[in-house]
Amino acid sequence: MEKQNKKIYIILPAYNEEKVITEVITEIQKVGYQNIILVDDGSSDQTFKVAKKTGVLVFRHKINRGKGATTKTGIEASKLLSADIIVTMDADGQHNPQDIIKLIKPLIENKCDVVLGSRLINPKGMPWYKILHNKIGNLITWYLYGLWVTDSQSGFRAYSKKAFTLINTLGDRYEYDSEVIHEVYKYKLRYKEIPIQVRYTKYSMGKIQKQGFFNGVQTVYKMIWNLIS
Repeated sequence: MEKQNKKIYIILPAYNEEKVITEVITEIQKVGYQNIILVDDGSSDQTFKVAKKTGVLVFRHKINRGKGATTKTGIEASKLLSADIIVTMDADGQHNPQDIIKLIKPLIENKCDVVLGSRLINPKGMPWYKILHNKIGNLITWYLYGLWVTDSQSGFRAYSKKAFTLINTLGDRYEYDSEVIHEVYKYKLRYKEIPIQVRYTKYSMGKIQKQGFFNGVQTVYKMIWNLIS
């Protein structure tokens, strides 16, 4: 990537990830990405202290503000550091850092402005209820925002400077991922979907803050509210 003269920043929004965050960061570094920004979303565990020990740039929200707000904090920091490409990914180890190159390649080649990592293009190994929830989310996102994508809830995405400069969402929690789709449609940004590997572990599947039915309903409510407000 250095040959392309692009400053690539990896954003990790994190909440109570002290058990895995060192491994997640190390794995990203091993595939060649050193510009990593972790934003701790008011964790009640030692995520902030553990992440600091890895040497990456770490910020912390004093209170829990939500995945969207945490991701946006990381993006704003990347802007100040003159990023050319920003990649967002989950901090629980579900995303495979080896997929980063697939996401940024179309941006480097100027073939698009946004690359969306999709679990639904090849959902092998994905629990059936997660497939169902995501397809419902896709349908709602399409109905509200006018753009059909195969995985509107994915947090593994890459943005060009044009895209992350234009995109401006209202949502602070899980509705953020769907609102990005609206921004892509609104600004007519060129986008591409890339199949990604998702590694479901006992740890990641057991996290209570992950999107479920009830907060899924809350997410839809917030999407509608932000659209009409």
